[in-house]
Amino acid sequence: MSEMNELLCDCLYFSANKLARIMTKMADEEFRITGLSPTYAFLVSIVNEKPGISQKDIGEALHITPSTITRFIDKLENSGYVNRRTEGKNSFIYSTEKGMELQKDINRAWSNLQQRYSKSVGKDEYVKVTEMINSVCSKLEK
Repeated sequence: MSEMNELLCDCLYFSANKLARIMTKMADEEFRITGLSPTYAFLVSIVNEKPGISQKDIGEALHITPSTITRFIDKLENSGYVNRRTEGKNSFIYSTEKGMELQKDINRAWSNLQQRYSKSVGKDEYVKVTEMINSVCSKLEK
């Protein structure tokens, strides 16, 4: 390994982004069957699981800013996957029939992606790395 690669690989920021790029490519390939990017598909899944969830709660679950969530919901609403109901300053999101029907493909893409990770790195390592990443995120968010 070159000195530059060694320096970069010792950096958590670089390594996390490298991992994110690799995983994003894999996720995009698997979620192609849904016609949505993984993040849009996760949003549909959250709404399918919790009809009437607030836009704020979706943003917190996905760790996405309010303005980005608004754009995502606008696109999903225009595509017919969700409906938004506004009460005062709050927006509540509901799935449409089209959004509910998409869940089967979302589940299949999610399962395929998890199997692909497990096959690439082994199930035990996949589970350990996921737990470690979530632990580090919790500590850094404080």
